[in-house]
Amino acid sequence: MIKVVRGEPTPEELAVIVTVVAAKASGGTIAPEPAAPSQWNAPARLVRRPLRPGPGAWRASAWPS
Repeated sequence: MIKVVRGEPTPEELAVIVTVVAAKASGGTIAPEPAAPSQWNAPARLVRRPLRPGPGAWRASAWPS
């Protein structure tokens, strides 16, 4: 039970107080956000990235390997 000792709170202020007290009484903990899923088995890792030839790459392509 909540008793107002001094002052005259508005109904909105009382609602806030009751909400805070009820949340604290029920544990009031905020659930942590889930961690981002691991990317080690992501299908996108199997796709090859596009080749980006640098300057003079066409000339180097004719060189013996």
